Amino acid sequence: MLVKIYGSDPAQRQLVRLVELLEHDGVVVYPTDSLYAFGCSVHSAKALGYLRRLKGKNDFSLVFADLSQVAEYCRVDNAAFRILRRNLPGAFTFILPASSRVPDRALGKRKTIGVRIPAHPVARAIVGALGAPLVTSSLPQDEFEPGYTTHPELIHERYSHEVGAVVDGGAGDVVPTTVVDLTGVEPEIVRQGRAELQ
Repeated sequence: MLVKIYGSDPAQRQLVRLVELLEHDGVVVYPTDSLYAFGCSVHSAKALGYLRRLKGKNDFSLVFADLSQVAEYCRVDNAAFRILRRNLPGAFTFILPASSRVPDRALGKRKTIGVRIPAHPVARAIVGALGAPLVTSSLPQDEFEPGYTTHPELIHERYSHEVGAVVDGGAGDVVPTTVVDLTGVEPEIVRQGRAELQ
């Protein structure tokens, strides 16, 4: 199923369809401000198991609607909060200590989790409508055929038999997020991506 959602005015009917799919153990592909990504509800063990098999890894992040939701699932001290507030929404993945609200199945053997609040209205609208974070992982990049990771119709062609829906929120990018570790004394840039840390 290819679902078109406009960032300037997300249609409630389409958001309701996606929320129903996510609440019933579905996995979707959706746009962010960097790469298109797989996503499932943090509350769905079945969908997370499927996502793990689909990606072949346990390294996931959580996508939130806002900073108050981040504080529910992560331990955020004052210094980290100031950095988050200056840089989010944006094309960042911040690594923070996870709280007990993050299911073990989303962490694997880690005690930290990547945190995203994308500067893409469709991604935030989906999370806001769901009322819970999305467990997320970017689509595998294809250097030979980048259209299959940036163009919604081609993404749908490639992944429609593997996910419940592909959300068409416009053309995607090929540049990943900037990853910043906030678990130490000073912020550490693990990967320089699309965004510059403020």
